[in-house]
Amino acid sequence: MKNAFHERSSERGSAGVKFAIFLAVVAILGHAGYNYVPVAYEAESLKTEMQTAVTQGLALSGKLSPVDNVKGRIEKAMISNAVPADATLNVTQTGNVIQARVYFIKPVPIIPFGIYTYKYVFDHTATPTGFLLKQ
Repeated sequence: MKNAFHERSSERGSAGVKFAIFLAVVAILGHAGYNYVPVAYEAESLKTEMQTAVTQGLALSGKLSPVDNVKGRIEKAMISNAVPADATLNVTQTGNVIQARVYFIKPVPIIPFGIYTYKYVFDHTATPTGFLLKQ
């Protein structure tokens, strides 16, 4: 038996092009993840620290001002979590409840060379929960 072998020039050379496209897509996704993941992690860490500060501020006793204490703790957390300098921080006390709100927009370069920059919007309001609020 003889197999007929036909020249198919249109089917040659496409593996290299497909591999190059695949590597480009993987590089872009890697770059996006490398830039986005730390920003998202810092934002979640700030949310946790805000919640802790508000809850501990509610439990303060004595002559300390709970609003100033919570504001100081959150400002330290903002510095350690690389929050932009133009961020808005509002700490208010209504009755026996302290609320803290932080708002900022942080640019995250997703596609290299400035082709696409994602604007990460952080807007979180922390209020105390748990046994401290039960009457």
